[in-house]
Amino acid sequence: MTLQTLAHSRTGDKGDTSNISIIAYRAEDYPLLCAQLTAERVAAYFAPLLEPDAAPVRRYELANVQALNFVLPGVLRGGVTRSLALDAHGKCLGAALLALTIER
Repeated sequence: MTLQTLAHSRTGDKGDTSNISIIAYRAEDYPLLCAQLTAERVAAYFAPLLEPDAAPVRRYELANVQALNFVLPGVLRGGVTRSLALDAHGKCLGAALLALTIER
């Protein structure tokens, strides 16, 4: 199944860094998200977009709201004012991550 079956996302940005929050619809699905959505897996998923010399992707667990927050340094290629990307704010990154296949 795709991640969007179990969760929704919110995104934000600061400079060339985007953060993506994945929020479980149901509290009982949060442990599954924690087990399968590692920082390494998200980094691999977005590898073509990440700057090679950027800091690693970081994951923060927000158990009280059944959410994971991923920080992706360098993914916006310089930020809104310097990027040639169509989505310089990174709003589509959350939707893209929801297409990731996970095991139930």
